[in-house]
Parts: sequence; structure tokens; C-alpha cells
Amino acid sequence: MRILVTYAVQGEFTELKFPGLTGEEEVQVGYLRTGIGKVKSAFYLTEAINRAQPDLVVNMGTAGTVRHQVGDIFVCRHFIDRDMQKLTDFDMECEINSAELLARKGYCLHWQGEGICNTGDTFLTELSDVKGDVVDMEAYAQAWVCRTKNTPFIAVKYVTDIIGQNSVKHWEDKLADARKGLGEFFEALGGAG
Repeated sequence: MRILVTYAVQGEFTELKFPGLTGEEEVQVGYLRTGIGKVKSAFYLTEAINRAQPDLVVNMGTAGTVRHQVGDIFVCRHFIDRDMQKLTDFDMECEINSAELLARKGYCLHWQGEGICNTGDTFLTELSDVKGDVVDMEAYAQAWVCRTKNTPFIAVKYVTDIIGQNSVKHWEDKLADARKGLGEFFEALGGAG
């Protein structure tokens, strides 16, 4: 079992322990720093999938929110591209749900804390009408790449900031908490898929 863990910036990195998604197989974990934003993220992930052929891609990282609390963790299988959302009248796709492929493979079935991740190429600092539980700048692009490569994808996001409340400063201050919280989340998963 080969798992590729993606993260945007070095400050989000933490080494994760996967005791085995089904409790049986050996797990090999690789890491990919994608950089910030949809374009870089999609490019580097595509190259990594072509090279490593992972069985699963797990995006871990930080996110902002409008309606939840700092420290909350969301497991995302549903992704929205807020940049393309404005173009739905032109029949542009702006939502991806990765749950079906994950379920078909039997991966990540017991991962709790369901949420919707809203992705865009801007760091939101002011309240706006945002659909979803958390906002980031990479997950939708990675979900899209994984869907085109028929590779299961899931994102786990730690809330570091409340949009509209000095978000950039709060994000920087909460990176260490996010690394610790994400590490504990994955350790608590145990051995079942």
C-alpha cells in the first residue's frame, strides 16, 4: 500500500503514522510539498502520481473557516472550487466528491469529522459568502488531479483561523498547533481502514 501525503508549506509538515488502512498490509508513505495555490499543487501532484503511482493521496494541512472553531479538524471528501463557482451559468464544473472511489477501494471509511472544503487562489481575510466548512488554496485541484488519475483522494484540514479576524496572523501563530493536532488525529485512527 503506497500513500502519498501532500502539504502546501513546510510549516504544515508532520510525519504521519499509518498503521495500515486494513490492518494487514505494509504501508509505504511518501510526502510531497506542493506549494501554495491550485496551479502549483496540480502540477506537482500530477508529476508525483505519474512517478510514484500511489494507491491513495492524503492532503493534510491548515484551513480557515467562517462558522467553526480554531482547532477543529475536518475530513473532506467533497470539494468546491470557489473561483469557478461564479461560472456555473456557463456549465463549468465547480464541485468534486471523492467519497465514491474511496468507498469502492475501502479506504478511510472510519475517518470521522466530515466537512466540505472550499478551495480558491486567494487567502480569504474578509467574510464572504463561502459554501463549505473550511477554506484552503489547494485541495480542489488535488481532488481533480486524483479523479483524472483514478486515484483515491481525501483531505484532512486543521482550522487555524476564522476568516475576517486577522486570518494571516492567526494562521502563522497556529501552525505548530496544526502539526500537533494533525499528528494526533492520524495516530488515533488506529489500524482499520
